[in-house]
Amino acid sequence: MSLTPEELDRHRRHILLKEIGGPGVQKLRAAHVSIIGAGALGGPCALYLAAAGVGKIELWDDDRVERSNLQRQIQFTDEEIGALKAKGLAARLRGMDPSLNVEVKTERFGEGAAPAGDILIDASDNFPTRYALNRLAHETGRVMVHGAAAGWNGQVSVFASGVQADAPCYRCWVPETPPDAEACDEVGVVGALTGMTGSAMAMEAVKLITGAGRPLIGRVLLINGLGGESRTVMLRRDKACAVCGAR
Repeated sequence: MSLTPEELDRHRRHILLKEIGGPGVQKLRAAHVSIIGAGALGGPCALYLAAAGVGKIELWDDDRVERSNLQRQIQFTDEEIGALKAKGLAARLRGMDPSLNVEVKTERFGEGAAPAGDILIDASDNFPTRYALNRLAHETGRVMVHGAAAGWNGQVSVFASGVQADAPCYRCWVPETPPDAEACDEVGVVGALTGMTGSAMAMEAVKLITGAGRPLIGRVLLINGLGGESRTVMLRRDKACAVCGAR
């Protein structure tokens, strides 16, 4: 797939990077990702992937924009309160690059859902969705990019248990819903932190697509916004894991 003059101009800052270059941009144009969640994490992640030229983006979200979302979900405006998030975000992405193929699923993701992307991106805000997406990724041999943010702390990882030998899945790390888990609307969060986390998720997807660098497979990036620090910790596959342990 050759790049048009318009694409060469649009993506020339990526083409100048030896780790991406023209071949990497072509891979991005041919890529298909599914983003589960169009809110605080899915918004910045989708915007950066669209700007990078990811050719096909599938958005899953059944929520509508609320005024309280605007503190962090900067892809929306006050005029969009009450509108479907997935449709509003899709419009933003198409406005950035009309050549992108953006599909919208305004339904709640759960067991039995069938996202079509080659890379699955967990930008959800609840454990049932994360567990369902993790199982789907493992069983269908796809990679899942995961992100979460609360308070001043964010986390990003890549789970590839169905693709790479000995790679852990999300359930290896969090085998059961934590007893102190709180609903999203009960937890405060710094708006800028969700932007940092969503951007880091997009970074991982770009690396996976282009083959650049070292993705966070078997590692989790922990972001401490209050302390201005980040660190990476190792994750190991749990041989007794309910999802990938029998492999």
